[in-house]
Amino acid sequence: MIITDNETAVDYLYYEAVAKTVVRLIREKSGEPLTLGLHGDWGAGKSSTLLMIEQAFKDDDRTLCVRFNGWLFEGYEDAKAVLIESIVAALVEKRSTVTKVKDKAVEVLKTVNWFKVARSAGGAALTFATGLPNADLIQGLSSVAQKAIANPQDLISGEILNSILDGAAAHFKNAPEATAPQRMHAFRQDFTDLLAAADIDRLVVLIDDLDRCLPPTAIATLEAVRLFLFVPRAAFVVAADEGMIEYSVRNHFPDLPASSVTGSYARNYLEKLIQVPFRMPNLGEVETRIYVALLFFLNSGEDPAGEGFQKLVEVARKALQRPWLNEGFDREAITKGLGAISSELEASLQLANQITPMLTEGARGNPRQIKRFVNTLNLRIAIAEARGFAADLNQSFLAKLMLAERFAPEIFDAIALQLKADGTSEIVAELENSNKPDKKAVGKNYDESVVKDWPNIEWAKRWANIKVPLTGVDLRPYLFVSRDRRATFSVAGTAGPIEILVEQLSSSKLSVATVSAAELGALSSGDAERVFAGLTSKLETTDDLSVRPVSADGLSTLCEARIELRAPLMAFLGRLPSAKVGGWIVTGWGPTVQGTLAKDFQALLQTWSEQTSNKSLSSVARLTIGGAKTGKKR
Repeated sequence: MIITDNETAVDYLYYEAVAKTVVRLIREKSGEPLTLGLHGDWGAGKSSTLLMIEQAFKDDDRTLCVRFNGWLFEGYEDAKAVLIESIVAALVEKRSTVTKVKDKAVEVLKTVNWFKVARSAGGAALTFATGLPNADLIQGLSSVAQKAIANPQDLISGEILNSILDGAAAHFKNAPEATAPQRMHAFRQDFTDLLAAADIDRLVVLIDDLDRCLPPTAIATLEAVRLFLFVPRAAFVVAADEGMIEYSVRNHFPDLPASSVTGSYARNYLEKLIQVPFRMPNLGEVETRIYVALLFFLNSGEDPAGEGFQKLVEVARKALQRPWLNEGFDREAITKGLGAISSELEASLQLANQITPMLTEGARGNPRQIKRFVNTLNLRIAIAEARGFAADLNQSFLAKLMLAERFAPEIFDAIALQLKADGTSEIVAELENSNKPDKKAVGKNYDESVVKDWPNIEWAKRWANIKVPLTGVDLRPYLFVSRDRRATFSVAGTAGPIEILVEQLSSSKLSVATVSAAELGALSSGDAERVFAGLTSKLETTDDLSVRPVSADGLSTLCEARIELRAPLMAFLGRLPSAKVGGWIVTGWGPTVQGTLAKDFQALLQTWSEQTSNKSLSSVARLTIGGAKTGKKR
């Protein structure tokens, strides 16, 4: 099961405390204008907290809660106008039978349409800070306004729409020019009257994903919020990463001088707009462990709405009340809350305990990053199941390797590229044994270490110290499911070690001699074929075939150890261009050309002896045939 990265009202992290605090503050200050900020990095839980706030007001008839996502209107609408229209539409819907509400909605929407019409008619750029357009810009207003209003049939009734359009042209023609302060005051008064007509105690507007918007959209939305700073009974909760908002402000005002006071102008702008800031806390190690355990348990197939999972969430919430105590989410407490611990939950708890310290550090306590890690882990296991090799994977082993892949990719790459033929890693063995009292267990002196000069050696040692030993484990299936990390992995996920073996068998006679028959014999059939393909490819692309390439010695060594590759070798030798190949090709193959394949090789020798394009090869082949008849060894 993959957990979607959507906001949720189910509180896994005790963010409900933040939501409750916001709700209480809004209710206590119900008669005052109020702006609150939920700040935090992407994935910190801001959207889920907004959803919890919305749920808290769901059954309150005296409060209108409006959810607005500026990102949805990116590039399509004037975010400033859409925000106000959304609020008005929600007010009309909540008090659809009140005539005064409809009348006041008309007045407010006329103001909104001034800005849309001015832009559509080709007038100068207009914001709430620059005032109204001249009357000369508003010709053919009804037809322009008709197009400018976004989805009017979804926003307001036909009666209200007609009132806006029918009176708009006359309103513009007869309206005296107003200064920006006068216009802003008129808008606020119109909106205050609209709230009074709607007979609600509080308007709560929840603005989400503002930090995902491009700077113009973000600024337009914030400017709309600024209009309501002095409107009684209006509360805005803005969820955004402060850094992204500050970037939008700097982008919108590029020519402003650097501030001489503490903090930049961009930060001052946001602080002026947001009266009460809330910072979403990063998860600590205890909170991460509980969260990871819940996610793993969900991914094991547990029903999130099931009684068992809901009971586990309650146990978690109690433990999260005082996470610094690190109590309340142990097996005793869980057994007391659930009655018993299933094997799936036991595995989830164990894995969470193993990986949490490194995951907390790497993800910096960000819930989204933690969720992505868990989802990636389970997706890879699902792929293994679909391909039929899930039995070759241990979830704990995969999770440990993924920590290196995600947070120290250079370590992961080194392990992948230096994997031995049997899939084990000398690097892993050295790192894991370096934490033992007897460091000589690695089998080498520290001065010969392959990792001693790594800049992140301390992180690597802490990673190796995770109580999931990978020494001696065949890591090839784990690298296979992780191949999205390295595009250079071969089909079997072991391109690194196979490439190294091919290089050993084709670089020099000395390096060929260091490859043992036992090492070649331990290769899987697939790996052996890939080594064979690598060597034949090197031999075929050799510029000068008149002298024996080292890859030929490597092929001979490989085929002596792997009987099943001897017949393919005969076929390969027969395909080589006889006009370019030196006499070396007829000798040096040892047991490979004896036994059942002796007749096949004799046929090749006969062919080479009879060809006329290469006299040297013909002579050597005839001599070799003659030597075979007299019993001399090839």
